[in-house]
Amino acid sequence: MITMQGVVDRVGPTLLRIIADPTEHAQVTDVIIAEAGKRTPVAAGDLVLGIAVAGATDAVELVRHCGAHGAAAVLLKPPHATRNAVKTAAQRASVAVIEVHTGAAWAQLVWLLRSVLDAAADESDASRAEGPFGDLFRLADAAAAVIDAPVTIEDANSRVLAYSARQDRTDPARVSTIMGRRVPDDVLARFRSRGVFRELSRGRTTIFVPAQRDGTLPRLIVPIRMGGELLGSMWAVVPGPVPDDRAAAFADTAPVVALHLLRRRAREDSERRRSAELVRSVLEGTGSARLVAAELDLAPGPHRVVAVDVQVQDPLGSEGVRLALVQRLTEGVGRRPAVTEMHGVLYAVVPDDGGWAQVRSALAGALVAAGSPVELADLARSRAEADEALSLLRARLVDGPVAVYEDVWAVLVLHRAAVAAAGVTSIGPLAALRALDEDADGWYADTLYEWLRHPGDPRAAAAALNIHPNTLRYRMSRVTAALDADLTEPDVRLALLTQLVALRWQ
Repeated sequence: MITMQGVVDRVGPTLLRIIADPTEHAQVTDVIIAEAGKRTPVAAGDLVLGIAVAGATDAVELVRHCGAHGAAAVLLKPPHATRNAVKTAAQRASVAVIEVHTGAAWAQLVWLLRSVLDAAADESDASRAEGPFGDLFRLADAAAAVIDAPVTIEDANSRVLAYSARQDRTDPARVSTIMGRRVPDDVLARFRSRGVFRELSRGRTTIFVPAQRDGTLPRLIVPIRMGGELLGSMWAVVPGPVPDDRAAAFADTAPVVALHLLRRRAREDSERRRSAELVRSVLEGTGSARLVAAELDLAPGPHRVVAVDVQVQDPLGSEGVRLALVQRLTEGVGRRPAVTEMHGVLYAVVPDDGGWAQVRSALAGALVAAGSPVELADLARSRAEADEALSLLRARLVDGPVAVYEDVWAVLVLHRAAVAAAGVTSIGPLAALRALDEDADGWYADTLYEWLRHPGDPRAAAAALNIHPNTLRYRMSRVTAALDADLTEPDVRLALLTQLVALRWQ
């Protein structure tokens, strides 16, 4: 771990200058990009690069957003960093503001800052220096020396796991890849159209991709496999065709990288299982909320439990769909995922302030229910509420695909009343009406139900039944004649509506 001041000292005063520093000795964990038009997920300790900031208003909003999520600092270019409104916002939000030299390239700064963080982590944590992350960066440097070109190591989903030095000697596509820590969609589309990923899946040892018309330089790609499984790939930006002996030497590094990717996967699987067990215990009311908050770095303040119906998304139960949902949850929250699965439902603990809105957007199209915002000690209650809201979605008692507990209270009240009244549906005159439904077209009970739900509004009741209001009046005359009850009595109407609701929701 390294402090914000330590990062600035290592990069040097030529490129970085601290303008506002309301938090002394802030620890830095990562470097992220604030994208234009998007609410950037920010976690504690992040250095946030305001690349898309176009004016003072954007700068102030970014500073406030970052301060609310515990970021270490916001990096801005002149003149935004020194504006009084920005400095005032930084003091109030308790987040530092760092001015970036006007001539510094953002891409080079990203590479430089991440190199500083990687070096600091290696120095401060010897076990990490021997672990998969430090080794992967060193392996990327070694592979780059073999091929004499800058290299990235990517997983099977085109996310950048490590990269070598000399990335400033590449092209815009590689710069975008390094900055975003994954291959951009437009770049992926170009390589996919050239059949690159099809060749990766076919077992080729090396794949050469010539230069493209848009200025993208040639690539030499080596698949990373173990036991027939494609774990990822290495991409070298080369000036042109590579001699066979050098390409073979580059490919020879792949088995070593594969071993480290397997170690990385094993460690992530272990951490994911531990996280899932912690979350499961607190959602069941048996675990320590304080321990979960500390272990998973949960932000202070109210949180919601979000329930995602995995079985609806994936009735065959494939692991890939579950991992994709976890990834979408993680990207939505922007921090370590507090996720677990129980009985075909994926649960996530997300901060109510901003986090829930981001997760809701990230899970568009999935069947999602959210409990009410609670303190961490009451997560079991929020989970029970999320389960109840999800049951309404599954039964199509509320319009999906999202149900928020406090927004569907009216349906919840009726549902609970219906469950409690399940044993009273045979009492009174309703049985005679139901008997007519068995012999006729089955409209008696439905007509009475909508008439009771829309008192004094026959047009609305008729619309709910998709019939003409005159047809409704005719049917109600038949219902009244068949029903041995006084529908002018409020208690009678309420009792009948309760019975009809119970019949529908049993």
